[in-house]
Amino acid sequence: MALIALITGGCRSGKSRYALERAEAAQGSRTLIATCPRLDDEMSERISRHQKERQGRGWQTIEEQTDLVGALHDTDSAVVLVDCLSLWINNMMYVDGHGVDEDFVADRCERFLEACHSREGMVLAVTNEVGLGIVPDNAEARRYRDLLGRCNQTVAAGADEVVFMVSGISSQIK
Repeated sequence: MALIALITGGCRSGKSRYALERAEAAQGSRTLIATCPRLDDEMSERISRHQKERQGRGWQTIEEQTDLVGALHDTDSAVVLVDCLSLWINNMMYVDGHGVDEDFVADRCERFLEACHSREGMVLAVTNEVGLGIVPDNAEARRYRDLLGRCNQTVAAGADEVVFMVSGISSQIK
């Protein structure tokens, strides 16, 4: 059964860097499951920067925006890094529309955890903590915050470890 670690924190808190370094410190092959869609030039540039960061360091990449369970089954790597759950929830909202509610998200997270538990090695999942700021001023942003909050709670409950990142500093909270 895989060790599951959830790495959370605010935007630009060092989550991805921490997860990448932790994955590279582990033994065995590594796969990144990238959930970020290429929506515009700026996002494409961000993706390119992340790809260059991993270049020549033994990473395989699976780009999958919604089917994390399928992506987990598509790799036999010892270490899998999912970056990130925040965009996974966003993507499901736009693919599956208003049918995505907290029960839907909890179900998908439970399926994700089952797929993680069926593996050997390590699964690191990165997510944003969006519940520390002000209440969003529109219904769709509040819905996203609530859905991601449910995702984070569900995955954290099933994870072996939860790490909170602040200003590039990690704090293990589970």
